[in-house]
Amino acid sequence: MATPRPALGHALDQLHPGLPATAHRPLRRRLGRGVVLCAGASLAVALLPGTAAADPEEATSAAQAAQLVARASHDLEVVSEQVNEAREALAQQQAAVADAEQAAADAEHQLAALDGQIRQVARAAFTAEGTSELDLLMTSDSAEDFVSQLATLDLIAGHTTDVLVDVAETAAAAEQARTDAGAAQEQAEQALADVAARQAQLEGDIADYQAQYEALSAPQQQAVLTAHAGESVPAAAPAPASSGTAQAAVDTALAQVGDPYVWGAGGPNSFDCSGLTQYAYAAAGISLPHSSRIQSQMGTAVTRAQLQPGDLIFYYSPVSHVSMYIGNGQMVHASTSGQPVKVASVDSMGGITAMRRIA
Repeated sequence: MATPRPALGHALDQLHPGLPATAHRPLRRRLGRGVVLCAGASLAVALLPGTAAADPEEATSAAQAAQLVARASHDLEVVSEQVNEAREALAQQQAAVADAEQAAADAEHQLAALDGQIRQVARAAFTAEGTSELDLLMTSDSAEDFVSQLATLDLIAGHTTDVLVDVAETAAAAEQARTDAGAAQEQAEQALADVAARQAQLEGDIADYQAQYEALSAPQQQAVLTAHAGESVPAAAPAPASSGTAQAAVDTALAQVGDPYVWGAGGPNSFDCSGLTQYAYAAAGISLPHSSRIQSQMGTAVTRAQLQPGDLIFYYSPVSHVSMYIGNGQMVHASTSGQPVKVASVDSMGGITAMRRIA
C-alpha cells in the first residue's frame, strides 16, 4: 500500500522550496427474547486523531499564505468528514433509541396483559382460592382422571410461571436497553458538537488565510489548487463497468461534473467527496453512509491492478477523501473548496490508502 502524502503542504513545499517547513495538523447487547440494540457500539468518530485549536499563523509572504490556506483547507476536509461520520453515528444511536423504546413498550404491554391472568392460574393450582386437590378428587370420575387433571394443573402452573419470568426479564432488559441507548445518543450528540466546533474554528482560520492567499497571482493560485485537487482533465473514452449497478453509479457521478464543492453537501446540486459517492450509488440502488472513512470499510478490497469503473479510491491516513474510478487511470471526485466536481488522474491526490469495490 502506498505511503499517504502527509498533506498539501508537501506539494506546496515543492512548488515553493524556500518556504519554512510546518508540521501538518490533520482528526451488543442482546436482550431477552430477540430484542437487539447497538447501544454499546463505539463512536468511531470520537477515536479519530484530533487537531488542537490554535490561532492562525501569520504568513510572511504570499507564497506562505498559499501554503497555510491550502493546509487549512485540507484540515477542514478532514474535520468535515469527521462531522459527516459523527452525524452517521448520531443517526444510528437515534435509531437504536427508537428501537429500545419500542421494545420496552412492547415488553411492558405484554407483561401487563399476562400478569393478572397468569397469576390467577398459578393461584388456582396451588392455593385454597381455587381448585384444591380434594375438589379434584371428589369431582373426578376415576383415579386416572384425578391424576390427569392434577398433572394438567401442574403443567399449566409451571408453564405460566416460566412465561411470567420470561416476560419480566425481557421487560427489565428492554428498560436497561432504553437507558443504554439514551446514554449512547448523548455521547453521539457531544461528539458531533465537539467536531462541529473544530470545523467552525478551521473555517475561521481559512477566512484569515484567504485574504493573504488572494494576493497571489492567478497562475500561483492555480498551481496551489492543482497541487491539492489535481489538474482537471477531459474524461477519456469511457470504460465499461463490471456490473449495471457500478455503471449507473459512474454515470451518475460523471453527470455531476461541474457542480460546486460544498463541505457536508450530498447533492443534488453540490457535493463534498463522500457526498458525491453516496449520491452516485444511491442512484444505483445502494445505500452508503456519508463518510469517507466508513465507506472505506465497505464492499471488497481490490488492488490497483484490479480497479474497475465504479470502484472507490481513498486517500490520506486516517481516510478523509474518496473518489470514484472511471477507468483509464482516471477518477471523478469532489475535490476541495473552490473546485467543482471534476475528472482527474487517480494519482493526482498523492498516495492511495484503500480501494474498495462496492458493486
